[in-house]
Amino acid sequence: MKAEDLYELKSVADPQMSPDGTLCAFTETAICREKGEYYSNLYTVKTDGQTAPVQWTFGKKKNHSPRWSPDGTKLAFISNREGKNQIYLMNANGGEARKLTDLPNGAGTLVWSPDGMKIAFQVTVKAGKKATDKEEKKEEKLEPLVVEKMKYKSDAAGFWKGTYKQIAVADVETGEVTQLTDGENDYHLHCWSPDGKTIAAGADFTTEDKDDSFRLDLCFIDVESGKIEKVESKTDYFVDASWSPDGRTLALTGKNREFENATLSRIWLYDKESGLFSCVTEELDATVGSVMAADFLQGATEPGILWADDSRSFYFIASDLGNTVVYYGNTDGELYPALLDNQYVYGLSLDSKSQRAVVAISRPDEPGDLYLLSITDGELTRLTSVNETFLQNKSLSIPEAICFEAEDGVELNGWIMRPTAFKEGGKYPLILEIHGGPHAMYGNAYMNEFQILAAKGYAVLYINPRGSHGYGQEFVNAVRSDYGGGDYSDLMKAVDYALETYDFIDEERLGVTGGSYGGFMTNWIVGHTNRFKAAVTQRSISNWLSFYGVSDIGYYFTEWQIGAGLEDIDRLWKHSPLAYVQNIETPLLILHSEKDYRCPIEQAEQLFIALKRLKKETRFVRFPEENHELSRSGRPNLRIDRLNFIVDWFDEHLQLKN
Repeated sequence: MKAEDLYELKSVADPQMSPDGTLCAFTETAICREKGEYYSNLYTVKTDGQTAPVQWTFGKKKNHSPRWSPDGTKLAFISNREGKNQIYLMNANGGEARKLTDLPNGAGTLVWSPDGMKIAFQVTVKAGKKATDKEEKKEEKLEPLVVEKMKYKSDAAGFWKGTYKQIAVADVETGEVTQLTDGENDYHLHCWSPDGKTIAAGADFTTEDKDDSFRLDLCFIDVESGKIEKVESKTDYFVDASWSPDGRTLALTGKNREFENATLSRIWLYDKESGLFSCVTEELDATVGSVMAADFLQGATEPGILWADDSRSFYFIASDLGNTVVYYGNTDGELYPALLDNQYVYGLSLDSKSQRAVVAISRPDEPGDLYLLSITDGELTRLTSVNETFLQNKSLSIPEAICFEAEDGVELNGWIMRPTAFKEGGKYPLILEIHGGPHAMYGNAYMNEFQILAAKGYAVLYINPRGSHGYGQEFVNAVRSDYGGGDYSDLMKAVDYALETYDFIDEERLGVTGGSYGGFMTNWIVGHTNRFKAAVTQRSISNWLSFYGVSDIGYYFTEWQIGAGLEDIDRLWKHSPLAYVQNIETPLLILHSEKDYRCPIEQAEQLFIALKRLKKETRFVRFPEENHELSRSGRPNLRIDRLNFIVDWFDEHLQLKN
C-alpha cells in the first residue's frame, strides 16, 4: 500500500433495506482523480447475495442518503448535482430522478411520513426568514463579521452567519414546502409518529444563554398546527429518537453529562401514555453508538435505534473492547449481543418483519463492505466486494491483539502490526500511533495510514490508553484533569511491553505520531522523554492558555478536560506541552490545517517558533483551506501529501533500510 492508492479505494456506507427486505440501497463513494474530488452514487443489491449490485445514479457529483418510501415504490435521496444539496425522488421501477426541493440554502436529513405522502427534512435559514424565501443577490465584497456570542465558529461549518437549523415538510406530489419551526433556536429532526400526526425533534428549550448550552430536549411538533410541545425530562441530552411501530414508545440515545463529554451514551425509552422515561442500558458499561477512530470511510452514518415489528424488540450499535457490535434489546430491559465479532460495524439496517439485517463492516484487512446478517444464528452473507479486485494485488498487515497491565495494574488493550514484508530475524523500526478524542477508540477497523507505514517497513503499535471508550465509564473518565499523567504512563508502558515481547523491534528506531489529542500527547511525550528518534504531531494542542480562547470548543472543553479555566493559569500551563519545549530533543514534524478551528493553527505556530528559537530540529507544514478533518475527509491530494510527509519524515530520521 502507498499513499496514492487512496485514489483507487472505494467506500460503501449507509445501507437501507427496502420495506419488503429484498433490496438494500447504499452509497458508494470514490475519488475523481482528474478533479481531485469525492463523488458518490447510489446502488442497490439484492439481499439474497446472488447478484451483483446495480448502479442507480451516475456522474461525478455527490448522491447520498437513500431512503425508501414506506411502500417501497420510491427512493428519496440528497444530491448536489445542480449545486446545493436538494432532495430528489426516483421510482423503484427505474427512470430519471425528480427534483423535489429547490431551496436557496438546500435541504438535508430526510425522513418519510408513514403514508409516503410527505418528507420531513432539515433546512438552515436566518432568523425571521423562511426556507422558501428567495436568496437576495448581493454584490460580492468583504464585510466585517460582528461577533456577540462565544459559539460564533465551528470547525465543521466555519463562521456563524446568523442561521438556525429548522424543520420543514415537502409534499411528495406537489413539492410544496411547509416550514414547521422558526426563531432563534436550532431544531434537530428525529422521526415521524406512526400515525403521521407528530414529528419528534430535539432543541434546547432550557438554557437561556446558548453559549453555555450543551442540552438537547425532546419535543413533539404537531404537523397540522405547527404547535411544539416540550417533553419534560431530567436527562440533559437526547438524540436519534425512533418510534415503536405501535406508537406507544419512543427510544432515544441520551446522557446526563455527569462526566461531561466523557459520559457514556445510553438508551432511554419514553412511554407516550405515562410520560415517563426509563433507561434500559444502565447496566451496559459501554457507550451506545460508534466512537471508532478510523481514517478511511466516507459517508458512514449512525443508524440509531431500530425497532422490530413487534414494538417490543430493537437493535443498536455499541462500542466495546475495540469493536463496534450489534446489540439486541427489548422494552423489558433484556440486552444481549446479536453480532459480537472483531470488527467495526459502521452501518446497520433492519428488516423489521424478520430476523435479518444488513450491516456495513470494516476489518483491519477490509476497508468496508455490506453483509446480510441472520440474527438468529449470526451468519453473515457477503453482499458487496467493492475493493476486492484492487486488494488482490496488495499485501496487508494483520494486527495482533495485545493485552498488558498499566503501572497501576489496570488492564490495557491494543494491537501491533508487523511490517508487510516482515522476515524472521529482522530488526524493524516501530511507530507508536495515538488516537484523538481523547474519548474515542482504536479497534478492529481498517486504518489506511497504518497499512502504508507497514508497507514501508515499519511496525505499528496502537493502544487504547485511559480516556478511551470501550472499557467502561470509569476508564473513559480517567483522563479528565490528568492529561499527561496516567495516559502518558499507559502509552510508555505499551512501548515497554512491545520491546519486551517482540524481538524484531529496534529500540533505537522508535517514532511517535498522533492527531488532535494524539497530537497533544505526541508533543507531551517528546517533552518528557528522548526515547523516540522522530515524531510527527498533527492538528495538535500545545498551549491550553491560548486554546481556551481560540478553539471553537476551547472555553468549555478546557474546563471539562483540564479541570481549570483562566482563573488557574498555573494549572493550564502545567498541562501545556509548550511549557516543556526546552526539553524536546526529538526531531519534530508539525502538520496543521490552516482552517482548523478545533485546534487552531496558532497552536502549531507557537510550538514551531519556540523550537526554532531554541535551535531544535523541526519542520512546519501548513495545509491550505483544510480543517480538523484533513486526515479523514480532506481534499484527496492533500490527504495524500500528508501521508507522504509522515512517511518521509520517519524514513529520514529512523534510517529505514528499504
